[in-house]
Amino acid sequence: MEYRIFTEPQQGASYDQLLAVARAAEASGFGAFFISDHFQKMGEGSGLPGPTDAWVTLGGIARETTRIRLGTLVSPVTFYQPGPLAITVAQVDAMSGGRIDFGFGAGWFESEHTAYGIPFPDLGERMNRMEEALEQIVGLWTTPEGESYNHEGQYHTFVDSPALPKTAQTPHPPIIIGGGGKKRTPRMVARFANEFNVPFTQIEKVPAILANVDRACEAVERDPATLIKSAALVLCAGSDSSTIQRRASKLGRDVEELKENGFCGTFAELEERAASYAELGITRLYLQVLDLSDLDHLSETGAALL
Repeated sequence: MEYRIFTEPQQGASYDQLLAVARAAEASGFGAFFISDHFQKMGEGSGLPGPTDAWVTLGGIARETTRIRLGTLVSPVTFYQPGPLAITVAQVDAMSGGRIDFGFGAGWFESEHTAYGIPFPDLGERMNRMEEALEQIVGLWTTPEGESYNHEGQYHTFVDSPALPKTAQTPHPPIIIGGGGKKRTPRMVARFANEFNVPFTQIEKVPAILANVDRACEAVERDPATLIKSAALVLCAGSDSSTIQRRASKLGRDVEELKENGFCGTFAELEERAASYAELGITRLYLQVLDLSDLDHLSETGAALL
């Protein structure tokens, strides 16, 4: 099992805090440091100092780390135009020396759109925009140097684009698509994704979600084994029950609820839970770290699991 660290900056985090977590994750041996891409907090709390821009943040962290992979879970199509986004991700990939994974989605959090003047169309249109944007972003990245990219889309049209810059990784950074949709999402995964992520889902529901993706791959004659399958879970770990309880209380969560829905328990218990996910075909876990001040949480978990 590969373990990655995942943070939620919109809940209240400065760039310096995020950099500290990224460096701690790298030093502890985790495979990647990921951030969500949101503009407004969820739930209680002030949200201070306010959201960070996901790709500006990753560009900065890319220059201050050396090994760890970096990415978003996930950048919503509603925030971006596909052409400028392709340029941004390609540049950050170059700044990192080819360490970017590109998580992309349709967007879901309506109030952050209304709060910052961003249009929020209905789900059908968001999915349409996502599929078209994926085709265009990949098209820009994979157009050979010296050739032009042309594409007439429903929402964006490209005419004689130089399709630059190119990404450091070839043919392009790995694309991550997540969610539990039964039709559109699996079809996009089969067509575009290198990785499919199941976010914050009870383990009993995971097999049916993965089966939908496998069927979509088979429908386009893609071997499902070529797709990395991952899950995202809240991390709350410790060497003893008192440490676990302290960390759960800091999150305002119940230990038993976290054990059922998250990645919570002693390190021996976490190894057993990881094995249960591995039996389902999950080979990568994103561990959501919500208390960014508790860097010992990362070092202890890394020492025990990696």
